[in-house]
Order: sequence, then C-alpha cells, then structure tokens
Amino acid sequence: MRPWLALVLVAFAPATAEAQEIPREAVRYQRQLMREAQAVWGLKAPIALFAAQIHQESGWRADARSKFAGGLAQFTPDTAAWIGSAYKDLAGAEPFNPSWAMRAMVRYDRHLFDRIEAVSPCDQWAMTLSAYNGGLGWLKRDKALTLRAGLDPLRWWENVELHSPRADWAIRENRGYPRRIMLDLQSRYHRWGAAVPCP
Repeated sequence: MRPWLALVLVAFAPATAEAQEIPREAVRYQRQLMREAQAVWGLKAPIALFAAQIHQESGWRADARSKFAGGLAQFTPDTAAWIGSAYKDLAGAEPFNPSWAMRAMVRYDRHLFDRIEAVSPCDQWAMTLSAYNGGLGWLKRDKALTLRAGLDPLRWWENVELHSPRADWAIRENRGYPRRIMLDLQSRYHRWGAAVPCP
C-alpha cells in the first residue's frame, strides 16, 4: 500500500466510525433540533444531550410507537395534551410531527429542569431525564426516599438513583435512561454542540 493512501484511510476512519453510530435520519433533523433547543435554552443549549435523548427515545424514527407513547420524542397522549395546553405554540398535540416533537421535548425538559434542585448540572440533568422518563412525581418520591435512607437527595449518582419504590422493571428502565443518554449516547453527538459533562 502506498504511504499516502494509508494516511488518507487513517484520517477518514474516525469520521466513518462515528457516522455509523448515528442513525442516518438524525442528520435530517440536526439543524432543526439546534434551532428548537437554542430558542428555549439559549446558545449554550446542550444539543448533544438532546440528540442523545431522541436517539434513546425513538432512534430518530418519527413514526416510532411503543406501548404507551409515540413519535420522535415518545410522548404519551396525556403528556402531549398537557404540553399542548400549557404552551400556545404547541397547541394541538402532534407527537408524530417531528417539528412539534422536538420543540415539545426541549420545552418539557426545560419545564422539568427548572423544578429540580441538585448539586451539579450533571446531577440536575440526570434527574431531569429520570423525570422525563417516569414523571416528576416519581422523582420527588425517590428523592424523599433517598433522604430517609440518609443519603443526599440533591445527588443523582450513587444517591437518588439507588432509591425508588417502583417495580423492578420500572427502576431498571428509569435508571438506565439517564445513564445511557449521558454516559454513552451524547458523546456520539459531540460535533453537534454542547454536551453535559459528568465526572
């Protein structure tokens, strides 16, 4: 093999490997996700985290359906209806419309984030994602249980994440949700914009 060809192959290998980790559909929505996120969160919006959240929720499939939810951001009918009534620009609840779903997801994340107290952005985001997945009421119960156990309800990792009165399957799903988004998936989207760093 010619030396210059080997250099070209090495130079393009990381980009190719990274592209394989991101669904092709994701690229179609990249700019719109950036616009929606920055409209709600400002120029320092954690785009990589939001992209990872959609990746986890639907694999970037706008027609994705699960037992209880649907669309790009997997909203349940009740949550979609609430968001549609709470925010005028989201009236009409269209979870299978990618534009509506992305706008609603970043807005709902903001709604949850602003209601959660934590010791660090990493912990606050983990709790926000837990609440997105399982509900803010469950997160509040988990934090109360953590405090009763003598641990810190303002810390997610190794504290709140260890305590919940839910069924085993629900705990596994809920605890895996922030862990996968923050510690695995968001690094795949680091070229899209800011991420939420965790130690």
